[in-house]
Amino acid sequence: MSAADVALFNDAETAMRLEAKFAKLEARAFLRLVIEDLFPGRIALVSSFGADSAALLHMVAQIDKAAPVLFIDTGVLFPETLAYRDRLIAHLDLRNVVNLTPDKSQLAEEDPENFLWAGNPDRCCEIRKVIPLAKALEGYEAWITGRKRFQARTRAALALFEAEGGRIKVNPLAGWSASDIDAYLAAHALPRHPLVAKGYPSIGCIPCTSPVKPGEDARAGRWRERGKVECGLHTQALDAASDI
Repeated sequence: MSAADVALFNDAETAMRLEAKFAKLEARAFLRLVIEDLFPGRIALVSSFGADSAALLHMVAQIDKAAPVLFIDTGVLFPETLAYRDRLIAHLDLRNVVNLTPDKSQLAEEDPENFLWAGNPDRCCEIRKVIPLAKALEGYEAWITGRKRFQARTRAALALFEAEGGRIKVNPLAGWSASDIDAYLAAHALPRHPLVAKGYPSIGCIPCTSPVKPGEDARAGRWRERGKVECGLHTQALDAASDI
């Protein structure tokens, strides 16, 4: 499979058949197929090192500890997230974690006081997350995300494969529940992000992340009361050549 096969996933009937076929695989077997057979050397895992990230990172580490893992350091992350990233890298012996950062000159021009999030959160996400990832994904035919259907209503119909801007996006844990994640973390004695115990089931940047109340979506604490539910990584094609 290559980027030329994106058309397969844009055809509803074909995509449905592929979804049904791959959904029968256990998550680790599915990941191994994607990494070793479908996109060998041409796929990266994008990880936030957030609340449930350890599960997917552990699976990838069991397949290939040198698989590229892209981490976006926006410059306004919780210190607990950065410490957790370093802890997981050591714990899982991850050997190819690439830290992405926003362009300093662009930040100096558009967000010199680190306050853009208050007036234009969409643009803040673009320059701190979307543009750095778009540049980093050049040369890759596919990327892996940790999104799951239970996290929010906007993700309820999430597919295993998505065609996006000439690239395939893979969501191996799409059908997992919160209890599935907890069981996996416990079974493999994986460390938890320290903010989870403080009521943060979804963790992003400091200014735009708040604790979640009982009964709310897991992502309800992201951009609370801002009418925003996604940072842009999953709502637009990541093409560094375009005017994102």
